[in-house]
Amino acid sequence: MKLPTTAFADRMQDLRTSDIREILKVTQSPEVISFAGGLPASELLPAVEMAELARDLLLTDGPKALQYAPTEGMGVLRQLIADRLRDRFGLNHEADEVLVVSGSQQALDLTGKIFVDEGDVVLCESPTYLGAINALRAYRPRFVEVPTDDDGMVPAELERRLESNERAKLIYVVPDFQNPSGRRWSVERRRALVEIATRFGVPVIEDAPYAELCFEGDALPPVASFDTGGLVVFLGTFSKILSPGLRLGWVAAGREILQRYVLVKQGVDLHTSSLTQLLAARFILERDLDGHVARLRGVYRARRDAMLAALDAHMPPGVSYTRPAGGLFLWVELQSDLDARELLDRCLVENVAFVPGGAFFTDGGHENTLRLNFSAMPEDRIAEGVRRLARVLCDVLRSDDRQARAACVA
Repeated sequence: MKLPTTAFADRMQDLRTSDIREILKVTQSPEVISFAGGLPASELLPAVEMAELARDLLLTDGPKALQYAPTEGMGVLRQLIADRLRDRFGLNHEADEVLVVSGSQQALDLTGKIFVDEGDVVLCESPTYLGAINALRAYRPRFVEVPTDDDGMVPAELERRLESNERAKLIYVVPDFQNPSGRRWSVERRRALVEIATRFGVPVIEDAPYAELCFEGDALPPVASFDTGGLVVFLGTFSKILSPGLRLGWVAAGREILQRYVLVKQGVDLHTSSLTQLLAARFILERDLDGHVARLRGVYRARRDAMLAALDAHMPPGVSYTRPAGGLFLWVELQSDLDARELLDRCLVENVAFVPGGAFFTDGGHENTLRLNFSAMPEDRIAEGVRRLARVLCDVLRSDDRQARAACVA
């Protein structure tokens, strides 16, 4: 029996399948060179160490690892996260100001539950993280894009949009090596964001999954470090620095806000897995997490360099791309009259995949953009994949008799 549309909640009308998840379904073949996912390098996941730690954990503390846990999270892990926030980010949150969640994606869903009523306004970067759009969309907000350049949100544009939207409820940002663009905000833009948000009394959700994956220069202070009024909620995750399969993230915020996160999480899953929390805690205490992150940075830096070198060698004039100083992604802008979705269809025939950029804009458009991931493929496959991508692009330009056709060298 097929249920009528009216059997479902109205919010279901606004939800749609993630473009990334759909693309990943067709990139499972080992022959496909995929730049589509946001995956860490599988070969760098510490599987052997985790196996040793898991065995010891279950033999020595099995009942605790397999039992229910507090909604807030296991005390040992909350303290370790608070210590890391202090040592790596300069944030002085106590352990009781940290909530362990089932990946930072859950934190985004909880954020919608706490802050957003139907018709409220969520301000975000242009482009912004697709997972945040999908998580918050269930609560039926109106998204407002804020023009963004290489230094971050343009303060005057943010202020203008806050002045014209009385129902502004949230400002969502990814200041470090943003997904999808790879850009990193300047210190001045971070400080300006907090000043403006404080003046308007609008909370800021700072999503920082890539902040520790810095390849060049020093780490920059998080937006939360400039906050003196308790308006910034800081989201983090172990997915990019340890393992996405553990499904461990965190929310760090003042007690008043954090208690609301705890309250809504109780109705979602009671608590995050006790087993994976204690496993992560043991890894931090007994193994070298900082050394592991340093190894990730070295490998990802080399893969970023390989992708940039291939793009420099093969892309025709009229194509621009970011040169990220960290993270997992770079952003490509094609000639204005090209459609990256059509280009993807042709590239899949050549066994190379990426994510069309239009999905990252809440207002639509920008179909001539695309996101490339460089963390999940070795350098030789990156070089070959970019060469195939450029060759397909040049074929499109030649077939349309465009000016750039003569310059294609792919």
